[in-house]
Amino acid sequence: MNWLDAMNKAVEYLEDNITEKLDIEKVAKIALSSTFHFQRMYHMITGITIAEYIRRRRLTLAAQDIVSGEKIINVAYKYGYETPEAFTKAFGKMHGISPSAAREPGANLKAYPKLSFHISIKGDKNMDYKIVEKESFIVVGKQRRITMVDGENFKQVPQFWNDCINDGSYEWIYSRAGERGVLGICKDFGKYKDEFNYMIAIENIKETLPSGYISTTIPAATWAIFESVGALPEAIQDLTRRIFTEWLPAAGYQHDCAPELEVYPKGDIYSPDYRCEIWIPIKK
Repeated sequence: MNWLDAMNKAVEYLEDNITEKLDIEKVAKIALSSTFHFQRMYHMITGITIAEYIRRRRLTLAAQDIVSGEKIINVAYKYGYETPEAFTKAFGKMHGISPSAAREPGANLKAYPKLSFHISIKGDKNMDYKIVEKESFIVVGKQRRITMVDGENFKQVPQFWNDCINDGSYEWIYSRAGERGVLGICKDFGKYKDEFNYMIAIENIKETLPSGYISTTIPAATWAIFESVGALPEAIQDLTRRIFTEWLPAAGYQHDCAPELEVYPKGDIYSPDYRCEIWIPIKK
């Protein structure tokens, strides 16, 4: 089964169990992925989280049930709402009207269709990359636990960078960076439920670390290394989306469950010529 088949089978499972409590681990297994990477891949491709997709689909189907004559209270419980009031609030937020108003002739309702995945390689920009095998190495820096729930990781990681800049941690790390520069590291994907650790780090230095800094080993891995050219954060965010939505689905590789690296050499990160890298651990 290839990546495309696996992702579509995962969506079929979600649809077949739309009224049940979400078992994200089972869905990820159907998609031949870890929980973390399935959720991240899904968000990269669709622009919404799994939880948001399910919420929209449930409210779409709920509207159809109400129009067909089912009792509103039964529909509310069917789609996982603990009270009719909670259902009415969610329904109104999506559709702009109350559930009872949905029964009126000519009522305007919104529909969120079932998703399916297709490979679309745009080819409008080059994706320069190389495959490299690298032995394990040690990094040191600051670390924070990040949650995946409701896509909070996309807010918490930038906030961590801002916090390190504001409290002086980034200056300490940056001043000791070697040729490779500062690293952003996503790690420990399978260690916690719906969480992972993120480090702002540099390769190992031979000095005593201040309080609050840690040292860890990045394991040996095969990496697909992609070059980003352009001002941050837009350039690297765009490249990351393209890796997950274009390159990985079509390249014949799977994401290995090793850390991901963002490599930021010294330079003007706001320059249109700034060059940095994304390292994705891969396996056949």
